[in-house]
Amino acid sequence: MKRDVERICEKCITCKHAKSRVLPHRLYNPLPIPSEPWVDISMDFVLGLPRSKRGKDSVFVVVDRFSKMAHFIPCHKTDDATNIANLFFKEIVRLHGVPRSIVSNRDAKFLSHFWKTLWGKLGTKLLFSTTCHPQTDGQIEVVNRTLSTLLLIIIQKNLKTWEECLPHVEFAYNRTVHSATKFSPFEIVFGFNPLTPLDLLPLPIDERASMDGKKKAGFVKQLHERTRQHIEKRIEQYATQANKGRKQVVFQPGDWVWVHMRKERFPAQRRSKLVPRGDGPFQVVARINDNAYKLDLRGEYNGSATFNVSDLSPFDVGEDSRMNPFEEGE
Repeated sequence: MKRDVERICEKCITCKHAKSRVLPHRLYNPLPIPSEPWVDISMDFVLGLPRSKRGKDSVFVVVDRFSKMAHFIPCHKTDDATNIANLFFKEIVRLHGVPRSIVSNRDAKFLSHFWKTLWGKLGTKLLFSTTCHPQTDGQIEVVNRTLSTLLLIIIQKNLKTWEECLPHVEFAYNRTVHSATKFSPFEIVFGFNPLTPLDLLPLPIDERASMDGKKKAGFVKQLHERTRQHIEKRIEQYATQANKGRKQVVFQPGDWVWVHMRKERFPAQRRSKLVPRGDGPFQVVARINDNAYKLDLRGEYNGSATFNVSDLSPFDVGEDSRMNPFEEGE
């Protein structure tokens, strides 16, 4: 009887709606490691800053996923995709060329027709994170948090001076040895670390500028290989720690699933504590990867139909849950 009660309760539709929660259904799935600097990048915005003396109130953050080098570009929150594209070509393409792929969130600027058409013509592949799931590109989120901390330390009470401090923060960030690569971003990209005011004894000229071309090329190639090995080792360590207590659940197109409705993604549906926390069933339309799936929402909800696997659970409600198991004759 105990097993029957557990089986029936697990398949109860009312319980599915009321007891929905985020499940440990995903394993750590890192993005592919790039082969060289500034071919695969991530971008995001830091919003909510006080208006500076020049009228800027946001920072456009661009990070190289290989060297971890970052550029912090002041901008306006109201800038559209055209203005952001102009900033990108002015500050990034001018220095590093056109990237092969761009990872970003689903900001309206990055989902606009102009943005997609521009990079489609240039041959750059656009990759978007799952809605309300910033872990897809955790690297840019860590950089954003680091930038906010550095600005908070430097400006203290002079809040409107953050734009003047931004170049110094960017230099300090790119000059610091990164924990994943074991090198500074400057050294990975350029092959040497630029001098700072703390360098009282600068390197001799012959050590920095007199290397012949073959020796310099071999040094940079070896540096990139060591950087890649350090990143791979760091990813393995993080995956071992992150996958504790998690299990891999794979859905196929055509499967039916329940959806957990997060408050930040479905504020209208989760406006009260007494409304259902989940909904379904919905059919899986496409499998993007092991951790992301596209569902057929049938027009019931506005927004993206892509969900992280942690918000999905198998639809295993049987016919016996739709009838009274204690009817006469059962």
